[in-house]
Amino acid sequence: MTLSGWTLIGLFLALVVALARPAGAAMYRLYDTHPLRGEGALYRLIGAGTAEQGWAGYAIAVLAFNLAGIALLFAILKLQAVLPLNPQGFGSVDTWLAFNTAVSFVTNTNWQNYGGETTLSHFSQMAGLTVQNFLSAATGIAVAFAFIRALSRGGTPTLGNFWVDVTRITLWLLLPACVVLTIAYVAMGVPQTLSAGVTATTLEGAEQVIALGPVASQLAIKMLGTNGGGFFNVNSAHPFENPSALSNLLQMLTIFVGGAGLTLTFGRAVGNMRQGWTILAAMLLLFVAGLALVYCAEAAGNPLHAGLVGGNMEGKDVRFGIAATALFAAVTTAASCGAVIGMHDSFMPLGGLVTLFNMQLGEVIVGGVGAGFYGILIYAVLAVFIAGLMVGRTPEYLGKKIEAREMKLAVIAIAVLPLFILGLTAIASVTQAGLAGPLASGPHGFTEILYAYTSAVANNGSAFGGLTGNTPFYNATLALGMFVGRFGVILPALAIAGGLAAKQRQTAGPGTFPTTGALWIGLLAAIILIVGGLTFLPALALGPIADQAQIAAGTIL
Repeated sequence: MTLSGWTLIGLFLALVVALARPAGAAMYRLYDTHPLRGEGALYRLIGAGTAEQGWAGYAIAVLAFNLAGIALLFAILKLQAVLPLNPQGFGSVDTWLAFNTAVSFVTNTNWQNYGGETTLSHFSQMAGLTVQNFLSAATGIAVAFAFIRALSRGGTPTLGNFWVDVTRITLWLLLPACVVLTIAYVAMGVPQTLSAGVTATTLEGAEQVIALGPVASQLAIKMLGTNGGGFFNVNSAHPFENPSALSNLLQMLTIFVGGAGLTLTFGRAVGNMRQGWTILAAMLLLFVAGLALVYCAEAAGNPLHAGLVGGNMEGKDVRFGIAATALFAAVTTAASCGAVIGMHDSFMPLGGLVTLFNMQLGEVIVGGVGAGFYGILIYAVLAVFIAGLMVGRTPEYLGKKIEAREMKLAVIAIAVLPLFILGLTAIASVTQAGLAGPLASGPHGFTEILYAYTSAVANNGSAFGGLTGNTPFYNATLALGMFVGRFGVILPALAIAGGLAAKQRQTAGPGTFPTTGALWIGLLAAIILIVGGLTFLPALALGPIADQAQIAAGTIL
């Protein structure tokens, strides 16, 4: 570990906190349901109603919109050979791969069982993937808005209008921000062209085709929308996607800024900014703890190679070093982005364990834009109920009574991840189709399977590279995990929001458990760790913990 490494980490955290306030203010202006100038004509043009919806109506709109997105993207990938902007001459995408990719990008997972520059045309990248990057991010923020309205209002059964929310977020937030970011990335050297590539002559005299394309525009929303799907196969480790230390810092900041800003949108909406800062503090507490463990594990290096100095550089981006690579890994797995500049498969087992654990907590440590926020609010509902049982206080959150219905729905939402992550991992671990491919042996091979399903169900999209995921078995099961991991949480979250919205807000009394301050931050973080994390301890013991034990015993290289 170095002083410069910790300085980078400190600078990053300071910038996240500083940017959270203006980001929260910008999103609060869109959260307000009052019509903006010219909006009525726009909604009439697209045929969308503007009347507020109850939770069921909102949920039906979310599902219909996203199912249509899956069908559209699948069609684009299958028809790629006859669609325009295909200077590479790529053919149709394999059916199972197209299905996996369609579900992946619509659910904000962006798991990629292909190399972007060797598989997809410019049309598929732009009209297919980039469009869904915008819409999946907008969906997550819209659901977060609906949950915030449930807590800020009283005595109303409605949560807003999904069509209005998703349109506003896309047109007035994501698009303008991405125009600015795209220009910034182009200025830093990221390509933005419709050319297929250029031919270069290597030092050995051979010719090499270097792929190009509309990279900067996809990169901007890839990070801001916590999507993570790279234009190139090696993602943000490619110098055309991430040319400098400045671009690397900007990418990490844009991954976090939306999720962090939503906490302060929440504070404004409920009329108590301390509530927003408290949620952000709990997120950052968990993030810093995980980041410190990753950085320490990678900086210490492999004890079986004690003669090597400089820590564990295997799988790291040599341009940025261990500190920046560890920070990037912690950011992307905490924020369900999935972009990478290092190979998580090459991390020390404890470092890989943290990236796994970040996702297994439900991606609520900042989390996917919107998704992380409504995820942590579900944990907040659970935490106030548990606190009420422990100390005999009224289980209320922001003046809304937490009753049996909310608790049942919260348990369903929280149980989705372990049920499908562990269930699908178990199936893959005992079937021929799941064990096919060049898996590593022993605990590390198990970790590769566990990581794949954790990444899919948690809608992250990063991977341990040892697993070959482009098979019918993995394309199908990973797609199932991605779909259920997304909408199996959104639906109970909206149902909880609908119940809370109908309740009147009560004035806090002496029996109300306080939900600001250090005690609440510690309790919320502890509930997330205990309820969300300990479920996975046996699986982690079979994977990265056993892997670390073998290294400590000197039995593997």
